[in-house]
Amino acid sequence: MTAGLELRELRAGYGETLVLDRVSLFLPPGGTLALLGRNGVGKTTLLSSIMGQTTRHGGSVRLDGRDISALPAFRRNRLGLGLVAQAREIFRPLTVAENLDVAARPGPWTKPRVYEFFPRLAERRGHRGVQLSGGEQQMLAIGRALMGNPRYLLLDEPLEGLAPVVADAVLAGIDRLRRETELGLLLVEQHARVALEFSEQALVLDRGRVAFAGPSRELADPAVLARAMGVARGG
Repeated sequence: MTAGLELRELRAGYGETLVLDRVSLFLPPGGTLALLGRNGVGKTTLLSSIMGQTTRHGGSVRLDGRDISALPAFRRNRLGLGLVAQAREIFRPLTVAENLDVAARPGPWTKPRVYEFFPRLAERRGHRGVQLSGGEQQMLAIGRALMGNPRYLLLDEPLEGLAPVVADAVLAGIDRLRRETELGLLLVEQHARVALEFSEQALVLDRGRVAFAGPSRELADPAVLARAMGVARGG
């Protein structure tokens, strides 16, 4: 059995609309993978498809060698997949502490550990989600996902819309996850340089297909990155 999160020739979309066409990837335990591409090429759809939130037209999603393609999202979550959605999707009427409690499952991630990673959440533990800044909401979204004790964490543009100093604080927390835990991390990020410096491997989507898959260092040349993302040909 091969340990890891794997897509094999996945074809998926919404209803009859196909967005992803034969996408394959592999994320090993403790590994890091950057998912890059222009707006609208299918990055969020790919994360949603891993979680079982889209229509699968072919191919498979495998977790540690097990085909989970037919499982609903909640079952995939219980098996070790965590998602930090682009919209954050915290429970705005609940306090920080209550948001974390709702997601809690047995394991190494507890409220004290989340608070240690994101001290701002400890300071704001009694505040409701609606009272938090954008950066605090993003920290809470990540903390809530960690409370489910996943083995693989999918992060959909966690720095989007954040002021630079706040984005740096969020990124520092994510980087600690990379350095100090055994989590497999899949990061979608519009700032390609940030994502490539963070990750060992990279995958570039263009029009729902894989345009590049390999070591992040191979995209260090801006011209190579532009060609992979389809910018050089304009389409």
